[in-house]
Amino acid sequence: MDFMKPETRSALMAQIRSKNTKPEMLVRRLVHGMGLRYRLHRKDLPGKPDIVLPKWKAVIFVNGCFWHQHPSDTCRASAIPTSRREYWVPKLARTVARDAENVAALEALGWRVLVLWECELRDEGALKADIESFLRVHQTLPET
Repeated sequence: MDFMKPETRSALMAQIRSKNTKPEMLVRRLVHGMGLRYRLHRKDLPGKPDIVLPKWKAVIFVNGCFWHQHPSDTCRASAIPTSRREYWVPKLARTVARDAENVAALEALGWRVLVLWECELRDEGALKADIESFLRVHQTLPET
């Protein structure tokens, strides 16, 4: 049972952004601070990746745990709401399926894909190490 009026809930949901979210901005600042230059939300790539690193032919998606259903047993943010499950289950399942299709399409085009989850961004040191190891596979990174 939702405790908000439908109009209030609608207004709240309308404020949720798909670009320039706090988690995305945190990753962008970190990547820029590592001396890497990137492009944002390239419309010519499947899924319009959040961060595109053309030099490394790599993309980074910064996914919200709820909206993209983080497949982790320890992530509480990915819990499906108990009310209106007939609405939420198919909606979130479509998002997960679309994400998988986009990753497969990018990999088929020769792009490497890193998916970062919102709940994993708390440890900035580990996040930086993940990004560095992801990019070091093919090329050296600039000294930071």
